[in-house]
Amino acid sequence: MADSDQERTEDATGKRRDDFRKKGQVAQSKEVGTAALMTFSLLLWIFYAKSFWMELDGMVRSVLQMLATFEATSLSAVNLLWSLAGIFAKLLWPVFLLTLVVGFFASFLQVGPLFTLKPFEPDISKFDPIKGMAKFVSKRSAVELIKSLAKVSLIGFVAYRTVANEFDAALTLVGLDLSQTLLFLGKVSYLVLAKTCGIMIVLAVIDFAFSKYEMEQKMKMTKQEVKEEYKDTEGDPQVKGRIRSMQQQAARKRMMAEVPQADVVVTNPTHLSVALKYDRETMDAPTIVAKGGDHLAFRIREIAKENEVPIVENKPVARALYQQEVGEQISEEMFTAVAEILAYVYNLKKR
Repeated sequence: MADSDQERTEDATGKRRDDFRKKGQVAQSKEVGTAALMTFSLLLWIFYAKSFWMELDGMVRSVLQMLATFEATSLSAVNLLWSLAGIFAKLLWPVFLLTLVVGFFASFLQVGPLFTLKPFEPDISKFDPIKGMAKFVSKRSAVELIKSLAKVSLIGFVAYRTVANEFDAALTLVGLDLSQTLLFLGKVSYLVLAKTCGIMIVLAVIDFAFSKYEMEQKMKMTKQEVKEEYKDTEGDPQVKGRIRSMQQQAARKRMMAEVPQADVVVTNPTHLSVALKYDRETMDAPTIVAKGGDHLAFRIREIAKENEVPIVENKPVARALYQQEVGEQISEEMFTAVAEILAYVYNLKKR
């Protein structure tokens, strides 16, 4: 059955998540950045408004004074424009800095450290008109449309209710001076923006949760894909089994090659065989050079007989030695028993 015909029921593996991340495909909501920018901009404006208006008032005054003695030449016009640009840059630099910082952290907190150029690589499939049209009728497009309509409707309704609630108070502004009118308008605007920020934060949380869910669904795998990935990363089980079998055969051949140099073979007598070797000059204790059970035990005894290696039957010692690995020195608990066996063998060889 093809992968496309199988249901994606398996959770994404770590490798698949890394592959998606390298391609820049991560759960990220634009609403988070918008909500964060609006909220922090409003907070900045609360503390910066007074300084901003004072700076703006001073700028207007200086421009008016400059225009009183302004001589219209190309050089003076350029100088005036540069002066105005410098003044506006001085007024607006906190807003620009806030936009950069909030935009960076809004993205960083959602996806973490990520730098990839994969989305910018040329892809011919992106120019496919059929796929392009499909995006306009996709589930994501429908969700975006519904979300945009809901956002506009909700914010519009809240703004309307806020202004409507202040309508009676606005009627009392008739006959008041301009400063009080501007103060009232600023208060109403602040209420509208504050409620809008609250709505945007709620929508951002919902949209980010939906983006996470959508990405998890997109990354899900079929059972066949999981098997194929396991083969790619861990290796084909059949191949690994074959390699393991070949390694065992090679190790067994090396082990059998050590039997002719052994000093003694201790048996069970028929089910187990353990070959020991001891060199006083190079070894601290006797070492197991070969061991085996059943057919392998029989083969060890055959090689020992062919090479005149003594074979000693001792069931308890054979069983205890069989528990240790080939190449290991015997444990201290076996020193006495093995020493007696070696003494017996040395006497046989008259050594």
